Amino acid sequence: MHGFTDVDRQPDPNSWVGVLDRLAEEPFYRAYQQRVRELLDPTPGRRYLEVGAGTGASAAHLRDAHGVSVATVDRSLTMAAAMRARGLTGCAAADAHHLPFRTHAFDGAWADRTVQHLADPHAAVTDLVRVVRPGGRIVLADPDYDTQVLDIADQELARRVLRFRADALLRNGTLAHRHAGLLAAHGLVDITVEPRTLVVRDPTAVDNVLGLRSWAATAAQRGALDPSEARAFEDQFDEAVRTHRFTYAVTFFLTAATVT
Repeated sequence: MHGFTDVDRQPDPNSWVGVLDRLAEEPFYRAYQQRVRELLDPTPGRRYLEVGAGTGASAAHLRDAHGVSVATVDRSLTMAAAMRARGLTGCAAADAHHLPFRTHAFDGAWADRTVQHLADPHAAVTDLVRVVRPGGRIVLADPDYDTQVLDIADQELARRVLRFRADALLRNGTLAHRHAGLLAAHGLVDITVEPRTLVVRDPTAVDNVLGLRSWAATAAQRGALDPSEARAFEDQFDEAVRTHRFTYAVTFFLTAATVT
């Protein structure tokens, strides 16, 4: 599974704090996260919740820009410590499936790149809806790895590696286009879906394209690719970079709705 599925069990948990910090500086991430916060329709003086808050950077932006109170949840003790170190005192190390808050405690809530890692998205959304008052807003944002494309010479090999990322490295890597249906099933209304496509031409950007060059080697280690195919993928990746043809893209879906 992906390292963010269980940060605290990684060899260097604090390195994942660094990953989030680097992504937070990327223009694409800054822009779509700003839109996520706008979709909450935040009102000064009200209370909001971010689930899977990571370092808490987005929660701090919402608090500072709109004069609201923000609580945060992340199951990782490492991330909770990072949030507290950055001045977010209302953070809890807790499971997204069992939120430690009373019913209707918040005026809105959001989960950004969180649902893709959860064991039971339906149960987690059920509890997210529980803690938001009627009329409050919920926003879910995730990449959908069914939308990936990569320009290397062997397109069939590219598709196999990207498929491995979608199906094996994430619990719910292809769920984002179904978030609207998930919210509708919970009775939410005024559902909107906005796509945001990340296009990467510089292979060093977006934390080395989310580690893309290493995905084939990981697939080979797990028996999903032959080692010779993994080497071929790396060679073609490097050739695409050298000849300036390298292009990778994936679409994020920002899904917002109102609790009834």
